[in-house]
Amino acid sequence: MLNRVILIGRLTKDPELRYTSAGVAVTQFTIAVDRPFTSQGGEREADFIPVVTWRQLAETCANYLRKGRLTAVEGRIQVRNYENNEGKRVYVTEVIADNVRFLEGKKDNGDARGNHGDTFQDEGTPIDISDDDLPW
Repeated sequence: MLNRVILIGRLTKDPELRYTSAGVAVTQFTIAVDRPFTSQGGEREADFIPVVTWRQLAETCANYLRKGRLTAVEGRIQVRNYENNEGKRVYVTEVIADNVRFLEGKKDNGDARGNHGDTFQDEGTPIDISDDDLPW
């Protein structure tokens, strides 16, 4: 049996970091993942997928992920349920991530998080390389 998922999408808001009563870090966030087709009206649709991370990964995500950032998530799908205040059974499907990759460099927006610029800001401009620099 296999339960494995890989998603690439953008965060819909900043991650929420909490700690369990035992002191274990847990972070929750949602990523928007584009569907591979458009609706009948020609509009692109997306799925909004909840993600949970634990321990050191949770703290790393809380420190470095922000709303809008392109992110890859690898983990497993988990379905849990509980009884709400009205006595109805509620089912929650989420991805429990064991690997999260930050796919974009930090933007230079002058914020207080210490961002130092976009690593790929000059992407697409010609680079001056001589024939002597090429390995072939």
